[in-house]
Amino acid sequence: MIKNYLKIAWRNLIKNKVHSFINIAGLSVGMAVVMLISLWIWDELSYNKYFTNYDRLVQVWQHQTFNGNVGSQTAMPIPLGLKLRESYKSDFKYVTLSTWTMEHIITYGDKKITRLGNYVQAELPGMLTLKMVKGTRDGLKDPSSIMINASLAKTLFGAADPIDKTLKIDNQWVVKVTGVYEDMPNNTQFKDVTFFAPWDLYMASMPWLKNAATRWGSNSWQIFAQLAPNADWQKVSAKIKDIKLINIAAQGDKLGADFKPVVFLHPMYKWHLYSEFKNGINTGGSIQFVWMFGIIGVFVLLLACINFMNLSTARSEKRAKEVGIRKAIGSQRVQLIWQFFMESMLIVAFAFILSIVLVMLALPWFNSVADKKMGILWSNPWFWLLGLLFSLVSGIIAGSYPALYLSSFKPIKVLKGTFKVGRLAAIPRKVLVVLQFTVSVTLIIGTIIVFRQIQFAKNRPIGYNRDGLIYVFEKTTDIHNHYAAFRDEIIKSGAALQTSESDSPVTGVWNNTSGFDWRGKPPGMLDDFAVVGITDDFGKTVGWQFKEGRDFSKALLTDSSGIIINEAAAKFMNFKSPIGEIITSNGRQYRVIGIIKDMLMSSPYEPVKQTFFYLDKNPVGVISIKMGPKSSPHESLEKIAAIYQKYAPAVPFDYKFADEEYSKKFDEETRIGKLSSFFAFLAIFISCLGLFGMATFMAEQRVKEIGVRKVLGASVFNLWRLLSTDFVILVIISFVIASPVAYYFMNGWLQGYTYRSEISWWIFGVSAAGAIVITLATVSFQAIKAALANPVKSLRSE
Repeated sequence: MIKNYLKIAWRNLIKNKVHSFINIAGLSVGMAVVMLISLWIWDELSYNKYFTNYDRLVQVWQHQTFNGNVGSQTAMPIPLGLKLRESYKSDFKYVTLSTWTMEHIITYGDKKITRLGNYVQAELPGMLTLKMVKGTRDGLKDPSSIMINASLAKTLFGAADPIDKTLKIDNQWVVKVTGVYEDMPNNTQFKDVTFFAPWDLYMASMPWLKNAATRWGSNSWQIFAQLAPNADWQKVSAKIKDIKLINIAAQGDKLGADFKPVVFLHPMYKWHLYSEFKNGINTGGSIQFVWMFGIIGVFVLLLACINFMNLSTARSEKRAKEVGIRKAIGSQRVQLIWQFFMESMLIVAFAFILSIVLVMLALPWFNSVADKKMGILWSNPWFWLLGLLFSLVSGIIAGSYPALYLSSFKPIKVLKGTFKVGRLAAIPRKVLVVLQFTVSVTLIIGTIIVFRQIQFAKNRPIGYNRDGLIYVFEKTTDIHNHYAAFRDEIIKSGAALQTSESDSPVTGVWNNTSGFDWRGKPPGMLDDFAVVGITDDFGKTVGWQFKEGRDFSKALLTDSSGIIINEAAAKFMNFKSPIGEIITSNGRQYRVIGIIKDMLMSSPYEPVKQTFFYLDKNPVGVISIKMGPKSSPHESLEKIAAIYQKYAPAVPFDYKFADEEYSKKFDEETRIGKLSSFFAFLAIFISCLGLFGMATFMAEQRVKEIGVRKVLGASVFNLWRLLSTDFVILVIISFVIASPVAYYFMNGWLQGYTYRSEISWWIFGVSAAGAIVITLATVSFQAIKAALANPVKSLRSE
């Protein structure tokens, strides 16, 4: 019986090639989209599951209250980590301190490379259950050791055994390789970490850290922990919530206590998808994109299934006699239902095979856009099980309406020739077409709004000039110790117009400080300023713009106590005439000598923070260089590199373009926009396939009507309008439904940005016009072809 079903299904497939192609193409694209999205969701939901202790690992966070607003952060003080280790042993198996993941110079013989790494306490590799290639996870117990990943080991040593080889970190600290661990996957929090170095080495090598080790108000490090076997993270959070407040108050830090710090634990399974906090409440995070793309995938597949149902029911009259004859000779309705489901399953089987091919072709591009390293899970039994289940469900959904509808035809009416589908039979098809284009138009509107928000933020004034501006992170003091000579030489070479040093790059602020006082400051007001230490040529290098006052001058010794503020700072301090005002910090007075326009150094979607710029004799951190216009960037960089290597021969010349680093701030939104546009295009493609098939069927169904109209004098334009009007009306109805839906969801998405664009009326107008143009372009081929046909041929049988 099944063999017979398959044989008939195959014959119907071959007989109706266009119909079959549209169904298979639409379903395969829909299934490919769902497969890509499923791989992406799998990757997101399995984030950090590489670590065996995934469900027991936590990171220590804190809430701080600033003038009524609660902020949440991961930057923590050193003594908090030490206190948790000593006093809460029953709650934690391990507690480890860590620096942030930063670039460091790794030297082996003549090889000098820059890699990302952390200084951590010795237990972290064991907590993370690193998969060791060589050595053990206990390698960091030696304060002169280092653990490196397999890629770094191969780069430095090739095929040689790395264990006990000697390296140098930042040209200062000699360490011995005690372990090589497997590269961590791309979907882990530590994917970029190529080495771990001992925390004790970090503490011993920097004298100022001894003071920080006792200061509860110095928030500059990370704390990770592994819970004890029977500990619950929520109960432990409640137990330790006041630990910082108590100790910071005991230390006499009134300002720190005024921020009302609340310590809490954030479990690893929430790090990636649930790390967004607003006013002290966890509001989610990247999980919203998992839901969004999951819903898009379901709807795109639904569009493909709608095509199948529409085309199958539209061709019902052609299958009516077949159904009538089958019933007349004894076929039961259940047998006909099985026949139509078998046809559906055969189409789905071909579509599934084609969808895998499409996924293989699209995956490299999809990975680059989504910033992933995903692959098809060939060896995972769940992939095949879910793939088969997914195909089965798709086949049932796609074939259910045709099977139940076509099998219900009455054989007497069909064989007498009195059976007609009628007007009401077309209503379900029209409803499904409206649903298709509602989804498509919603995606189009959403995509336009996403890209408009990105462009809106990109067009925001940044307050400085990025053209030809590069910066280099100072990983050693080599350049700083010869800064004057280095500066003079690169300017004389013509490679640079200006250069300066600062303790933060122009595309970020690394230091925030509180405790300032000024005339008119309200009693009890908490302050928090971004603070940037610079040399006197910083403004000329980055091209900041003055609103009032002047720049720093080498000729004025009094500028050592001068300060330049931005517009946001003047507004925050409520200064009407800031020039000459005195600002006090830790007993030292600073005089405001200039006000600059707000420089957009942090997030382009948030307000510019109040910022102070002051002269610092030792702002080791960043060298900013404004390249000269007389040479090409390539030539200028070659000259700068040669001079740089002259003064820092052991340091790689690793530079960053300010405009490229600024563009990275839009990466997440750009990825969302590109993926949304990709899915919107495929949704439109699938919908248009359905329209094309429907237009083909309607042209065939009305061929005699068209012939009569032509004989009576109807023009090609009139006939084209006749066949196209119904589809345009359906698309307009879709637009009317899609507009409020898109507005509701996209307006909610925009509310997540402080600096955001408005949803303009023209977005909906463009979307409607685009949908109508696409519809007309799709159906016009068949409409015009039918209008141009010779009426003699269509009417000859009459």
